[in-house]
Amino acid sequence: MTDKPTGLARTAQIVRFLLKYRSSGVFTGLDADAMAPRDEDLPKEGKPEEFVSDLEALGPTFVKLGQALSTRPDMVPPAYIAALERMQDNVAPVPFDEVREVVESELGVRLSKAFASFDEEPLGGASLAQVHRATLRDGRAVAVKVQRPGIIDQLYSDLDSLNSVATRLDRATDIGRRVHFADWVHEFRKTLIAELDYRTEAENLERFGERFEPYPELCVPQPVWDYTRKRVLTMDLVTGIKVTEISGMRRTHQNLEDLAAALMRGYLDQVLVHGQIHADPHPGNLLLTPTGRLALFDLGMVAHIPPRQRDRLFQLLFAAVDGRGEDVVREAVAIGTRLEEFDEQRYQREVSQLVAKFAAHRSHSRGLSEGRLVLELTRLGTACGLRTPSEMSLLGKTLLNLEVVCDSLAPDLDIKNVIEGHLQNVMRDRMRQSMSPAKLAGEMMEMQALMRDAPRKISDVLGLLAENRMQFGITGLEESRLMENLQKIANRITAGLVTAALIISSALLMRVETQSQLFGYPTIAMVMFLIGSGLGLAVVINALVRDRRAPKREQIGPR
Repeated sequence: MTDKPTGLARTAQIVRFLLKYRSSGVFTGLDADAMAPRDEDLPKEGKPEEFVSDLEALGPTFVKLGQALSTRPDMVPPAYIAALERMQDNVAPVPFDEVREVVESELGVRLSKAFASFDEEPLGGASLAQVHRATLRDGRAVAVKVQRPGIIDQLYSDLDSLNSVATRLDRATDIGRRVHFADWVHEFRKTLIAELDYRTEAENLERFGERFEPYPELCVPQPVWDYTRKRVLTMDLVTGIKVTEISGMRRTHQNLEDLAAALMRGYLDQVLVHGQIHADPHPGNLLLTPTGRLALFDLGMVAHIPPRQRDRLFQLLFAAVDGRGEDVVREAVAIGTRLEEFDEQRYQREVSQLVAKFAAHRSHSRGLSEGRLVLELTRLGTACGLRTPSEMSLLGKTLLNLEVVCDSLAPDLDIKNVIEGHLQNVMRDRMRQSMSPAKLAGEMMEMQALMRDAPRKISDVLGLLAENRMQFGITGLEESRLMENLQKIANRITAGLVTAALIISSALLMRVETQSQLFGYPTIAMVMFLIGSGLGLAVVINALVRDRRAPKREQIGPR
């Protein structure tokens, strides 16, 4: 294994990679005119496929980075996103002796003691791990996911270098100030580090299995906790064929529309009801089992959505499928961050046209799907000065991947009707829950407390007003940037006055005859002049170098 550059050398390697593609259009797909994919005018150096190849050559961290970038249409142009979606983990398998060492180190026993059999040839491999087939002592067939040795140290080093580069981009470029690369890298870091702990993935497998119980068409391999550690994940072995390899004959003999519809409904429940997004439900992570069920794998990358943001995303998606453009704008603005240059009128106009176009596409039309609609909303927001949360891009990417899977399973399925119908069911369930006895009792208790305390609080306020004792205080002003800037202004004025006094005094003393002279002038006058000139020059240089424009204001949520 060749040694990877670290520290400053790795940072320099990343910077060279960015400079190579500085004029290729990467990270500049921010205008509405660039929303449609274009094959023309691609630069000779830095074409999408070459961009992907260079990312793969940088190592596992950047393979994962490329997969994450494929969910950000506000940062990457469409042609590059299409290439990133085809990114593969072209890595050689880990020698079996190293695999044995990792498994025995994590489980604390010899491989032959833990398993009745353990295949040396991997079932599959990726940049972070590879999977082996094995058999437990009780005869249960399992799949064992083993983390690549030394991968953690390499990832941490690469992530530190990425954070350094992203921070510089945020400070030095307009796009950095708009997109906030450092925040995005921070979220990417958290997700990737969580993926390295296979106990978290085991919990996700268990949780998704429980929540998919209402959908018997779906199954998730369950973890074997006694054989699962931080770097080793043991789970049920599930066999089948990839959904992209299903033949037309299989579709003829088996109705796969129910499977596709159940998959879409199950994932919508995960996002909108339980607040979890499986960030990578691509066709390679789904198998059609011999029993006719869909099996889901690779649940390491799962994003969690806070309840309030989850409600906003639900309202946004519901308004979009219902064709209510103004409501889509309101919800998107509520969950986004308005930059100073946010053009609200343009955003409302563009989004309303986009939603109207989406509503005009009826069944069996793939021109503008729900997933593509959400991604286009993200891209439009960035073009108009609205920074949308990463969860919105993940939702759009997830829906787009699910649409590809559903199209492979049942090309004639009307996905729009499935999504719209399920959103209505979720809305009805929410209405029933809001009218439940427990919910109503809680709200009545809150209302009772408000009515009980209101007269006393009103009386206290009126008493303070009558006695002229009502006071308002602003805390933290002494530590605020306002006081800091006022102090700087006072210091500048004082330094200016002292400088002017020294120079004027030295000019007056130049006429005084003294025995001590410097350069033909009175020494004291010359010293005062030099001190005043130096002090004045220092004030000017400090103002030119240190003074900067105020940062652009950002506003989160509704005004």
